[in-house]
Amino acid sequence: MSALPKCPACSSEYTYEDGDNYVCPECAHEWPKHAAAEAGEAQKVWKDANGNLLHDGDSVTVIKDLKVKGSSLVVKVGTKVKNIRLVEGDHDIDCRIDGIGAMKLKSEFVKKN
Repeated sequence: MSALPKCPACSSEYTYEDGDNYVCPECAHEWPKHAAAEAGEAQKVWKDANGNLLHDGDSVTVIKDLKVKGSSLVVKVGTKVKNIRLVEGDHDIDCRIDGIGAMKLKSEFVKKN
């Protein structure tokens, strides 16, 4: 068996190398070799404080009082946040909290509903 990747367009096993690219003889699709390496990299997984997987659109509950930087507001324990969006970075949850507005939270301070 060949160690070359299958064609991403037609899933053909008969790919070959041509310089810095892979080529599929069946559908004539060409793609760079570094793209095949990137496709094999693991996707980031977000987990809440209890280890449950988080997804875009989930609802979560805050498990600790969180001070809002730059103001006197506090997000209280038990505050429910709907329709979260997961992003890369230190604060990995984008959300909107009623009475406060748009915020970024760390996934370690929430639990999934």
